[in-house]
Amino acid sequence: MTTLFASAGRKIPRVGKRRICFPITNRSYYGRSQLLIKKLHAHPEIDLELMLGGSILLDKYSRHIADEIEAGGFSITASLFNVIEGGNHVAMAKTACLTALEFTNGLHAQDPDIVVVCGDRFEQLAIAMTAAYLNKTIAHIEGGDVSGNIDESVRHAITKLAHVHFVTNAEAERRVLAMGEDPQYVFNTGSLDVELAAYVDTTITNAVVNGYGVGPAVDVTRPFLIVIQHPVTTEGDNRQHLEATLRAISTLDLQAIWFWPNVDAGTGEMAGRLRHFREQTGAADARIRFITNVRPDEFIALLKATACVVGNSSAGIKECSYLGTPVVNIGARQQGRLHADNVVHVGYDADDICRAVVAQISHGRYAASLMYYRPNASQAIVDVLARMRLYTQKRFHDNLAATTVRTA
Repeated sequence: MTTLFASAGRKIPRVGKRRICFPITNRSYYGRSQLLIKKLHAHPEIDLELMLGGSILLDKYSRHIADEIEAGGFSITASLFNVIEGGNHVAMAKTACLTALEFTNGLHAQDPDIVVVCGDRFEQLAIAMTAAYLNKTIAHIEGGDVSGNIDESVRHAITKLAHVHFVTNAEAERRVLAMGEDPQYVFNTGSLDVELAAYVDTTITNAVVNGYGVGPAVDVTRPFLIVIQHPVTTEGDNRQHLEATLRAISTLDLQAIWFWPNVDAGTGEMAGRLRHFREQTGAADARIRFITNVRPDEFIALLKATACVVGNSSAGIKECSYLGTPVVNIGARQQGRLHADNVVHVGYDADDICRAVVAQISHGRYAASLMYYRPNASQAIVDVLARMRLYTQKRFHDNLAATTVRTA
């Protein structure tokens, strides 16, 4: 039987130059995948096709991102406009449907050998479904994690559609194997997000930060907070949850950078409340600057510089674990996800959030955790994608006794 692990003394068969499609549907996926994309692009046996879709094509979420990608030396194969505006559950479901239609046309026209799908986004699930029906080999990055949102169900659904899996930690690998995936095609490579965090050496400045967004200027040489709170699509009271965070951050005598929520269902009511707050008399007294997005390296620099990250972003769980940045994680969006000692969990209560932030700032930096970090994660993924034996017909594998942790 042909196997995949040269490190175990078994040969990885060489194959001809292959076409790999990398759909990018939001800015965070592009940011965390930059090193991987560069290495795929440079590999002599790979033709890389970048297909853009989702919020990355919307100016209010990812302004000028296509120009940024092309400035990096990459060619964009297709830009597929697939987002239904609205920020609610109906718009989210219809966007997934439109994604399937648009990417069916795109993938059929480009005819790649492999489609790389990242994470747990609903549009990525639609792409994975499309690729499966078109008999493409699907590579899934970040399978096996758990969280307290519909995203976990989406993540596991993509795992069952995918043929090769690049997980970020040993627990995730165990779960993917428990779902019946072929052990030969499950690789614990570590997190691309954390690899980027280890790689970036950008220094953030006041001029850079205050060149983005609106609100009072932030002095990054003094303590400041970063707030990133996205909607939880399985909950119906995102506005009230946001209110609790707003009250807490407004109460604290600290400057803050607040990143705009993503495009998931619930973002409409959250964005509306933030706009209303921004326009209120005295809002400037809260010392909050609102920003839509920054460059990936600048984001890592901000995570390094901040006194504490507040909200429910996976960046607090993964990148900040390696950076040692204190985090106050709010609510259920990251519930159950593997985390380091730098994370404190609280509910949707303003007083609890305030106390947790004060305690985290008082504690200061944490020791770096390596739970999501493996050196050369992107290169490990490239090596497998360039040389693996392709297949499309999956079989269920009973892996109850599988306990060995492998690395690519």
